[in-house]
Amino acid sequence: MKNRIVLFGLASLGLVCFVAAGGYLYFRSFSPDRDKYPVRGIDVSHHQGQIDWRRVAADDVAFAVIKATEGGDHVDDAFSTNLREARAAGLAVGAYHFFTFCRSGADQAKNFISVVPHDQPLLPPVVDIEFGGNCPQRPTPEQLSTELAAFLGPVETAFGKPAIVYLTDEAAQIFAGRIAARRLWLRSLLLEPDRDDWVYWQYHNRGRVDGINGDVDLNVLQGGAAMLAALSAPPR
Repeated sequence: MKNRIVLFGLASLGLVCFVAAGGYLYFRSFSPDRDKYPVRGIDVSHHQGQIDWRRVAADDVAFAVIKATEGGDHVDDAFSTNLREARAAGLAVGAYHFFTFCRSGADQAKNFISVVPHDQPLLPPVVDIEFGGNCPQRPTPEQLSTELAAFLGPVETAFGKPAIVYLTDEAAQIFAGRIAARRLWLRSLLLEPDRDDWVYWQYHNRGRVDGINGDVDLNVLQGGAAMLAALSAPPR
């Protein structure tokens, strides 16, 4: 009887390990239907370290959205290099700002506008709204909407394009539909978003791309190559 219990325990452990390994492999290799979403991109910051952008561009990556600023005074120290080298490698490029809850929207707009060049073709500016790594205070939707409007107004005027708002799952549940109406960048790991008002879909947060050591966020664009060209076009 004792031996049976031991064997059963070992078999159960083996099954758990097999399922876990299968789940891990599925997670690491997941990609949306590329016939439906043929345009793939990444978003990066200094956390990715030195990037070989020519190798990235050769690995089925068409666009990159690069962290420029955070809050009212922080500048990502890899932004200028990443922007220049990604563009030189032939990628469509854009910049994003991490929006903090403890600085005014107007101050954050000044920071972003002062860092991101205005004289080069760019994808629409992105404002990143999420709880992870943010100030501990949580604004009400009304408070966030006010500060976000103070950010979006000057930024959209400076760059001549409507901004895109990035929302993580938790932030999307609280703020989506209750803040300034903009096209969305949604984070939905392994599952296609259950809404269709998005431009970018971040489907992986631990993807791998040639030219980057370690994990990187992977995204697809809704609308294909025609949408990418439209987003990259100079403002009218």
